[in-house]
Amino acid sequence: MAGLRLGPLLRYADGPTATVWVETSRPCTAEVRCADGAGGRAATFQVAGHHYALVEVGGLTPGAETAYEVFLDDAPVWPPPGSRFPPSRIRTLADDADEVRVAFGSCRWAAPPAGGKDPAGPDALDSLATRLAADPTGERPDVLLLLGDQVYADEVSDATKERIAARRGLDDAPGAQVADYEEYTWLYYESWLDPEVRWLLSTVPTCMVFDDHDVIDDWNTSASWLADMRDTPWWHERLMSGLMSYWVHQHLGNLTPAELAADPLYAAVRETADGTGLLRDFAGRADTDPASVRWSYRRDFGRVRLLMADSRAARVLDEDARSMLQPGEETWLREQALDGLGSYDHLLIGTSLPWLLPHLVHDAEEWDAALCRGERGARWARFGEKLRRGADLEHWAAFPESFTALADLITEVGTGSRAPASVLVLSGDVHHAYAAEPHWPDGAGPDARVLQLTCSPVHNSVPASMRVGFRFGWSAAARALGRGLRRHGRCPRPPVSWRRTGGPWFGNQLMSLTVRGRSARLKLEKARADGRLATVTESDLTPGEARGPGPLLMNGQKPSAPR
Repeated sequence: MAGLRLGPLLRYADGPTATVWVETSRPCTAEVRCADGAGGRAATFQVAGHHYALVEVGGLTPGAETAYEVFLDDAPVWPPPGSRFPPSRIRTLADDADEVRVAFGSCRWAAPPAGGKDPAGPDALDSLATRLAADPTGERPDVLLLLGDQVYADEVSDATKERIAARRGLDDAPGAQVADYEEYTWLYYESWLDPEVRWLLSTVPTCMVFDDHDVIDDWNTSASWLADMRDTPWWHERLMSGLMSYWVHQHLGNLTPAELAADPLYAAVRETADGTGLLRDFAGRADTDPASVRWSYRRDFGRVRLLMADSRAARVLDEDARSMLQPGEETWLREQALDGLGSYDHLLIGTSLPWLLPHLVHDAEEWDAALCRGERGARWARFGEKLRRGADLEHWAAFPESFTALADLITEVGTGSRAPASVLVLSGDVHHAYAAEPHWPDGAGPDARVLQLTCSPVHNSVPASMRVGFRFGWSAAARALGRGLRRHGRCPRPPVSWRRTGGPWFGNQLMSLTVRGRSARLKLEKARADGRLATVTESDLTPGEARGPGPLLMNGQKPSAPR
């Protein structure tokens, strides 16, 4: 009899359809049966000896919710007998939904088993699950955005390290890091079988995107970094396995049913007895020709549009043409933002890496990029590359033309009678949370409210040195130091200035947006030792029907001066 190894994960949920992802112990037919009569069935497909299904659930009532069960070959497997959690439910938005709730965050180490010591402190996803389970009819997110580092291939737990040691030993590279697809599956088991998180992911739809630790720290930092990694014997298998496991565990669930139906790789993998070779060939193409693959995607939630941009695999790394996004990706992002302009009230641009950083960090990254492309000669260029790798200087600021292109796109989208009320860039990565607001020279900016909203980590450690460094990065002294770096690198002024309007906040945390019509409200919550989420700050981002920016003053803070 088939068993449920992982899942169910509720992924897409909108209108009359939803998708539910599962991993099973052997080939079978997976079925979702809803209390209201809706449902769907799918045969499993095989990758590297593992069996998966993505079940499309049809016949749902838009704007309603229903409990569901999972069956494998007609045998019930979910919910598990004696579960302490409420029934998993599918809730879909109505086409004309006026209120949408979006929660987001990034960077999650798997929580240790119950009773184990947790060096990272309470897990924000565990805390969210606890709250939702205690009040199943209360407010909950319509979608949870996981903005990178869902698993850590290069920083494994002690338990996973023991499994690696028993399987192949730790003496040969990559040592205590995952080496292949099988070991990647261990990371997902460890992370998604956490009881609270497993139930949460079964009942709250999710959108995901990778960041570096899903493959390796500082993935695709530079052309020379990539060349060095390609000369590393274990790298090819790591990358192939990382991309294959991401496609299976995360990417498929990001797609709409229509996109899945039109995806030739998904069809081919489902039709063959073993899709491993097909998926491996795909991963190879994604490595050698990143422009041939699109990991970015679009989702619409009522009158909220999400554009999730791949800011890792889609990079151009040539020093003379560095870009955060391939030309085709840039075109895609612009087309999706401008498509039906006026048909949505809020644009969310999801990117694992922040667009607006603390001022000193931004200036250091742009200065370093100038050094690496030779502005101060070959010796400085060598120093710049060493510094870039050692200090993780590879955010949007390290790709200056892409930083400007995103500013220009936001201006175009956010200006005029059809502009949305807000354009919000949602990011993680930097292990603290903050809000920053850009300003354009001479008041030439967009009509929409524009903010960078950064929330990280969901569950990870934050060293004291990092806290001090990021606090200092926003200070007046840091801005002065940054101006000196810019002069040395002969860097032009950025197209926008910005100020920190909230934060920095540290700890395991989640941000959430509640959108009603053209108004949007932000809340930041921190996980507490007692298992609860405590509100750190709450603020209105947009003034409803009125146009123009409004103040974002959180917990009585005064915003820092523009750079």
